[in-house]
Amino acid sequence: MAYDLEEQEQIDTLKAWWKQYGNLVTWLLIAALSSFAGWTAWTNYQHGQSSQASAIYDEVQRAAGLKDNAKVQGATANLVTKFAGTSYASMAALAAAKTAFDASDLKTAKVQLNWVVEHGYTKEFKALAKLRLTSILLDEKNYDEALKVLGGEFPAEFDADVLDRKADVLVAQDKLKEARETYKSALDKMGEKHVGKQLVQIKLDALGGAPDTKVAVTTDKK
Repeated sequence: MAYDLEEQEQIDTLKAWWKQYGNLVTWLLIAALSSFAGWTAWTNYQHGQSSQASAIYDEVQRAAGLKDNAKVQGATANLVTKFAGTSYASMAALAAAKTAFDASDLKTAKVQLNWVVEHGYTKEFKALAKLRLTSILLDEKNYDEALKVLGGEFPAEFDADVLDRKADVLVAQDKLKEARETYKSALDKMGEKHVGKQLVQIKLDALGGAPDTKVAVTTDKK
């Protein structure tokens, strides 16, 4: 095919540009395509991971409904081992902790809750695990450890629940004045629709509104 002079100059310019930059453009294109392929593969992998994790979590739920602690723990161990980075692992560990607690297997319950505290998918899962862990520590009369857990980091939306649980520990330690003030602080942070508001008020009323006082006994010598 014959080209006129102007077309030939354009072709020569294009050839010269391609000779200088062609390899760079090719590699950039390959990199872009590789990134896209990698992202697509990762998305498919994540979807597959989520589907498999969901199936095992369903197994955990079914076993929990039957109160089959052994099966719950086995399925949860499988889920945590294979899909620790999914939300299902955290939910399964929390469910396994409850099943173990109901079966009076406090050691296993603590193991599951500590796993969520360390590896929970979100800060909210970790916060729930800490609150439930303090309930077990309270039952074990391990008050110092319970307060240590409550002294850790929590999302702001858990502030009232943390104060409520801290007050429970203080009551168990017979620190009633501090407990009263802590229950009051918990109530101050609770909205009107907070599910625990009425219970906290009941606990506060049970302690009495007035601070602890020592009654001095005097004898009339007149």
